Amino acid sequence: MAEPSKSPVTFDISRRNMLLGVVLGGASAIAFARQPAIANPKIPEKRFEEWVPKNFGAWDEVSQSGVILPPPDALSDRLYDNLITRVYVAPDLPPVMLLLAYNNAQDGVLQVHRPEFCYPVGGFQLTPTRDIMIEASNRSVPANFFTATAPNRVEQVAYFTRLGSAYPRKWSEQRIAVMRANLAGEVPDGMMMRVSVLGTDPREAQGLLTGFARQFIENSNPKMQHLLLGPDTRG
Repeated sequence: MAEPSKSPVTFDISRRNMLLGVVLGGASAIAFARQPAIANPKIPEKRFEEWVPKNFGAWDEVSQSGVILPPPDALSDRLYDNLITRVYVAPDLPPVMLLLAYNNAQDGVLQVHRPEFCYPVGGFQLTPTRDIMIEASNRSVPANFFTATAPNRVEQVAYFTRLGSAYPRKWSEQRIAVMRANLAGEVPDGMMMRVSVLGTDPREAQGLLTGFARQFIENSNPKMQHLLLGPDTRG
């Protein structure tokens, strides 16, 4: 008995399915080829700590405690490859608290917590954040400054974040910087430097903190300087 011939409708459906499979397969291959690549390797904790100077200028490290930390959450172990806290003292100056947070891969899910999020979780009321600049190693780094107040503590805070070659001052700018890097085929690394001092005078504190940050950066290991300042794109 002769086999029944395939109907034109069945043949068209099969051909469409085959063509659709080819198109989807090609799209998947292109998407895989354009998938953002992680360019920066993880840094071992001990090596990262070695890059943090114990003393510079008139400043000496005296403690690793007393610094307000980012709140723990389900992603805390993935948010930061490295998290360092230090307290430094200098003659006739109030102690300065330092926090450094680094992650080698910032994507749409994992991004460095900004201090405006961390401090309120700890019960602080914040003044509006204002823009400042930190001058270091012939670079001008966009940074933020605010006052955090709790019932028994007033802290003046300055910080900056670097994502790849960008210095986002706001959460929205941070997300945009990550998306731009991802669209360019890159997964940027992320670095935050936060310095703070106890006291009620913002003007005096700003001068102290920006000066401390400048000296810290300029006296750090060159590899730490690169993490803090990122690539020089001034041309």
